[in-house]
Amino acid sequence: MNFCAAPATILAAFLMAACSPATAPAPETPAETAAPAPVDGRAIVADIGAINTPNGIEESYAARIGGIDQWISVRGKDRNNPVILLVHGGPGSAELAIGWTFQRGWEDYFTVVQWDQRGAGKTWSLNDPETVIPTLTMDQMTGDVIEMIEHVCQKLGKEKVIVLGHSWGTIIGLKAAMARPDLVAAYVGHGQVINMQRNEEEGFRLTLAAAQADGNAEAVAALEALAPYPGDLTVARIGDQRTWSIHYGGLAAYRENASAWFRAMRLSAEYDEDVLKAYDAGSLASITALMPELRAADLDTVTQSPVPVFLLHGRRDLTTPPSAVRGWIETLEAPVKAEYWFDHSAHLAFMEEPGKVLMTLVTCIRPYATEPDIAAARQSAAACVQER
Repeated sequence: MNFCAAPATILAAFLMAACSPATAPAPETPAETAAPAPVDGRAIVADIGAINTPNGIEESYAARIGGIDQWISVRGKDRNNPVILLVHGGPGSAELAIGWTFQRGWEDYFTVVQWDQRGAGKTWSLNDPETVIPTLTMDQMTGDVIEMIEHVCQKLGKEKVIVLGHSWGTIIGLKAAMARPDLVAAYVGHGQVINMQRNEEEGFRLTLAAAQADGNAEAVAALEALAPYPGDLTVARIGDQRTWSIHYGGLAAYRENASAWFRAMRLSAEYDEDVLKAYDAGSLASITALMPELRAADLDTVTQSPVPVFLLHGRRDLTTPPSAVRGWIETLEAPVKAEYWFDHSAHLAFMEEPGKVLMTLVTCIRPYATEPDIAAARQSAAACVQER
């Protein structure tokens, strides 16, 4: 997939580089055929997703987190269910707008909290960019995760939550879980990043191998021109590499682009056109400000975890290749640790295999938030099988 020419359209170039879709022209209607009445897709999605159960919760609001207003969504069919805090990827790739594609099943078994991080989505739109950009640091954003955990526990009357990080969110999510294990029932990493340099080296190696196996001279030449990769890692270099990893299904399995992701945003009941237009600006600001720290990101020092750790791997993920974290998870000391594989997924398993992800969350991970202790949770989740 080729990137759009304007730099502002590069989204999440760190881990999810793609371009917002242009609005497709409407097909021509024969003169003799009346055009159908327009359909409000957002209203339909909102109506289908409405939570009406007696003990359910469906709230979207701004709260003061880390000194700025941040946009939060809380959804679930039963407030007594355990809580998942989803820490989205990017940086700057808010996933609240695509939550409707996968989250409804989760809401039967969990109260799901999503929020747009500083520099992302509605939070970007709520604040003055000149105020936010200087605060886009890894420490600040890890602090935001911790504040979010505290906020959610207080709001919902919980002692602990499940922290689920995706992509970039696995970095700050894991750091937050290690900093406040007293508030975390389990940590889940979907597209886990441990060492940024190793992540990029492995993704490059696998993408180049795919291009060579395909006999794609253009791709091979473009990738070899980046060698040694990652080298002096920049937004542009990541973008050039992601062009081909996306082409070979490394973002969305069996797809050459991520158009489904961006088209799904347009049906979100959470976002209007103004927020969608600002989405790219927040993404670009986030990746630009955080790049120096991202280059040096290294969580290999996390050798012990006081909380259960679970990794969700897309078998075809070239964006955060599972092989880049294999050594880390194998040597990590934790009360419980497990890896779960999604054979027909790349970097977006929750969208690509939503049923299997839901079953994994409910069967294998939920017990660690509902059972009285680790031993009971382990017994409850005994049927879960780790695949290689």
